[in-house]
Amino acid sequence: MTTTTAAPPSAADQMAIAAVPAKMIAAWAAHDADAFADLFAEDGTMMLPGIYKKGRAQIREFMAAEYAGRFKDTTVTGQPIEIKPLGAGVVALLTEGGVIPPGQKQLSAESAIRASWILVNQGGHWKLAVYHNCPRD
Repeated sequence: MTTTTAAPPSAADQMAIAAVPAKMIAAWAAHDADAFADLFAEDGTMMLPGIYKKGRAQIREFMAAEYAGRFKDTTVTGQPIEIKPLGAGVVALLTEGGVIPPGQKQLSAESAIRASWILVNQGGHWKLAVYHNCPRD
């Protein structure tokens, strides 16, 4: 049994959807809270272990503080592992990756995560409606 009867996104949309994690990696590399928050829909939600932020403003404020705090000098990695169409203009994107501590080159098993991204197509741009991650193992 499949979880959806929605048609798969077009090849161009699949490429645009798969590019969203790369945009997050670039925003993180620049420690750019504005670029990070702009990946989200205006009322998007970000859930991390112990964290719940709703709306671009809260996400931007949180990430700005974290880039100056616990995420200072970190990098992030991630790649899509599956795209699931949920309906017209809505997909679930599953990724695997994580935060790489300062001075490290590779992601440790302890830092590895899996994430669920619910993306919506808004005016031809794929935006995060919901982002949630949890430890991989």
